[in-house]
Amino acid sequence: MSPRAGLTAERITAAAAELADAIGFDNVTLAAVAKKFGVKDPSLYSHVRNLQDLRTRIALQAALEMTDRIAAAVAGRAGKDALIAFAGAYRDYARAHPGRYAATQSRLDPAAIADAPGSLRSVELTTAMLRAYDLADDDLIDAGRLLRSTFHGYATLETSGGFGHARDTDASWAHILDALHLTLTQWPTKETTR
Repeated sequence: MSPRAGLTAERITAAAAELADAIGFDNVTLAAVAKKFGVKDPSLYSHVRNLQDLRTRIALQAALEMTDRIAAAVAGRAGKDALIAFAGAYRDYARAHPGRYAATQSRLDPAAIADAPGSLRSVELTTAMLRAYDLADDDLIDAGRLLRSTFHGYATLETSGGFGHARDTDASWAHILDALHLTLTQWPTKETTR
């Protein structure tokens, strides 16, 4: 059987995602992926168009994996319990799969992700969780941005060793989630911000 036998876009994407976790998303190249399969770079081109196509595929796969974990974590929960479960699944995925997580944060062509299940589900899960806090319209968007920037910032700093203080990062994380819950329950309305 030739080395190219059995190559598919899915197998190539899975191998590239594993490689991203091992060496970093920005270090994934077609040559490195081809080497994992024992083939030359051109053998990949009948399955992926180019490096950007492969990176988009990694990001879409990772987004779906991450939202599947978040959905399982928040199932049957509401309010603070859902917030804690959502945040925990988010953080755990970022720590366990740093390269894939980095891929989910990359800027992608809007047309490539317009109907992507992971992207759509992420918005749905965030919106559903925040509705328990009686937020609507622009407040939902603002609160979603607050959560994403907090979760992303924490996970990125934690995985890069950015927290040098002796305080346990799990203790800080729990306290931050308490603060976010309090913020969401007391979300400012247009009347209170005038």
